[in-house]
Amino acid sequence: MKVAKLFQKTMFGIFLLFGLIAVSTSALCIWTVDAELSAEYEANSRAIAQSIANSSLDIILNRDLSTLQSLLDQFNEIQGIEYIYITDNQGDILAHTFVPGVPKEIATGERQLAMVERRLDGIGDFVEVASPILEGVVGSAHIGMVQGAVALKLQKAIGRQAYLISIIFIMSIIATHVLVSLVAKPMARLGVYARQLVAPDAPGGLTPGEVQALLERNDEVGQLARVVRHLAVRTAPEQS
Repeated sequence: MKVAKLFQKTMFGIFLLFGLIAVSTSALCIWTVDAELSAEYEANSRAIAQSIANSSLDIILNRDLSTLQSLLDQFNEIQGIEYIYITDNQGDILAHTFVPGVPKEIATGERQLAMVERRLDGIGDFVEVASPILEGVVGSAHIGMVQGAVALKLQKAIGRQAYLISIIFIMSIIATHVLVSLVAKPMARLGVYARQLVAPDAPGGLTPGEVQALLERNDEVGQLARVVRHLAVRTAPEQS
């Protein structure tokens, strides 16, 4: 059913309002999820680095490098961890999980205990965190977490939200069209009735039953219909 021009602006306003709500809630959700996931990601990374540092203390003191390498390989299987390396108190790398070798950005770079962002050529972008081993007296453990892990989770969350918003938007369009039609249809009949009173012989008029139903309505449309009939009755003698 074609929506009357009187209600087209109403529908447009509803769609615009829904769009603003969808955009604002999506932006807030993205910001909140990104902040929470980033904080959780950093906390988990530091916890893993601390766990590696605690586990490797005795191994380093005993100079059991093969066991140290095996320990790193086990932690490297955790999702999100791309590389791990352990240095001594001089900054020399004792063990690592790089294949085939340590990238030059790490081999020649400074050892920092603060969180740093690294870009390794041919490998990708990473967030590296470190934890000192015995307060740095023995060395430090460094792990590189995939920087895109948070973005990937965020994309999944946004994708699911987009599906939900799309479904709600489509349902809102249908519901709005139906609700507006409930008002537009009686108004259209009122217009037909008004034309029928002016030109009774014109085609496309309402049947007596439809006219009676229109006049018996207890809403604004019924009131307008009765006013139109009253005016038509008063005008009829003057025209004659």
